[in-house]
Amino acid sequence: MIVFFFVAGKTYAQDFTYQPKNPAFGGNPYNYSWLMSSAQAQNDIKDPASSSAYSSYSTDPLKDFSESLNRQILSQLSRQIVAKQFGEDALSAGTYVLGDYQIEVGDQADGLSITILDNKNGSQTTVSVPYF
Repeated sequence: MIVFFFVAGKTYAQDFTYQPKNPAFGGNPYNYSWLMSSAQAQNDIKDPASSSAYSSYSTDPLKDFSESLNRQILSQLSRQIVAKQFGEDALSAGTYVLGDYQIEVGDQADGLSITILDNKNGSQTTVSVPYF
């Protein structure tokens, strides 16, 4: 045992400290660009929407036109409904066919009833607007 103490001599030690690398967890903020470039270099998954510079033009312009026209017609119809409810007689009862939609407007005792039927998928929406 005594020989071991003489051979080992004097030993030195230091404190072990941990410092995170990621700046989000308290690390050095100058590591951010290095960590980001490393992560991007390892990323092999590409976003299919960003693969083409003209991805916004890859939709069908006729379909976009049809959808825009339907939105404008339904918006005009909603304005007429509001105008009728506030005293102006702008909307008459009846059935209207607008693009893919069939709209039935009818007067009832308690208010105005509007049924919108989507001919494309068969869904139906009914809106009742009471008289004030």
